[in-house]
Amino acid sequence: MSAEAMVTSPFAGSGTDGDRPLRIALLTYKGNPFCGGQGVYVRHLSRELARLGHTVEVIGAQPYPVLDPQSGQTLTELPSLDLYRQPDPFRTPGREEYRDWIDALEVATMWTGGFPEPLTFSLRARRHLLARRGEFDVIHDNQTLGYGLLGDLGAPLVTTIHHPITVDRQLELDAAKDRKRRLSVRRWYAFTRMQGRVARRLPSVLTVSGSSQQEIAEHLGVRDDRIHVVHIGADTDLWSPDPSVAEVPGRIVTTSSADVPLKGLVFLVEALAKLRTERPDAHLVVVGKRAERGPVAKAIEAYGLQDAVRFVKGVTDAELVDLVRSAQVACVPSLYEGFSLPAAEAMATGTALVATTGGAIPEVAGRDGETCLAVPPGDAGALATALGRMFEDPELRTRLGAAGRERVLANFTWARAAEGTAAHYRAAIATARGAAGARTR
Repeated sequence: MSAEAMVTSPFAGSGTDGDRPLRIALLTYKGNPFCGGQGVYVRHLSRELARLGHTVEVIGAQPYPVLDPQSGQTLTELPSLDLYRQPDPFRTPGREEYRDWIDALEVATMWTGGFPEPLTFSLRARRHLLARRGEFDVIHDNQTLGYGLLGDLGAPLVTTIHHPITVDRQLELDAAKDRKRRLSVRRWYAFTRMQGRVARRLPSVLTVSGSSQQEIAEHLGVRDDRIHVVHIGADTDLWSPDPSVAEVPGRIVTTSSADVPLKGLVFLVEALAKLRTERPDAHLVVVGKRAERGPVAKAIEAYGLQDAVRFVKGVTDAELVDLVRSAQVACVPSLYEGFSLPAAEAMATGTALVATTGGAIPEVAGRDGETCLAVPPGDAGALATALGRMFEDPELRTRLGAAGRERVLANFTWARAAEGTAAHYRAAIATARGAAGARTR
């Protein structure tokens, strides 16, 4: 054994065995799996890491992660002031709620139109981790990218960047109607400058697709050799075919966690209006919160689709899976996705998929005509044509649904994601140990 391999360090844990279980701190500044992909990532990755025998402690802020209770992970709550909670978002806290200067910074940033949570969570996480130095072998940050996570944290840091948030920023700027709105968007997304500075200093970045890998290098300036792709996926035991669930004629299901340009929901609503001129039974179920104002609400009203578009939220996992199973077609109309969990999950149920070619969606959904029908992003006419083709051809739906399921099983499962992620943890630990050994020589 080399001298470097024999060096002990704060990162080495209880031994140097490459197969020993790891003690993992998984950080997430927002973790609710019912309002975004980051929460889904934390829930499923932590479960599968625990199944591999690792000890996983999820450290998160509101909305808190929802973990699988039987899988052995633990949750440590690191509360913010929860300034965006419902039903009183952008609230001003009472004087008695302030605990320290970080709370004051959080409120001041909100008052000036910014989004404080990545920075303030990183500062609270740093304080928490330094107080527990030596308890973890590796720290995994889920896209916080805050200044507080730079420097020595007591264990090597691995960071997941699902996609650069600068993409969201640009799409919202492109959709802004006037100068006032553009100024508001720039102020809200001011934290992306911090995220870029932090990303460029990170030793190890994981991302979920080759498309995101390229954009992280281009948008954030991270060196290619520091970015590693570990595909995520679907819970294929939960998201599976069930012939006992009857298809509902004309049903389209999509997932949209927010009424933002990125999700492309307004184009799907326009496509539905076109489709219903020939298929009056066509209707859309949106998994997500209904926005009372905004482009989607305006489009539903303008096309008279109030009875043809339904929003559902707060359903159980089993209810959600049955909803997708009941659809004749699942649709991902996004202008951009860093991965697209909804595509993988729909395919895993054997439901035929229509999806755009935005971002990494083709990497997940596969080739047009083989595992899905693919259309250009932002093209309502192409969406309507593809959906109509699906409705008219049950054999096509069956073939694409079966091929989609096989693609997910072969490439996109959480078990594979956990194995790949754990391998990068060990690489980060070995690198840190080597650096510590070099300093002692």
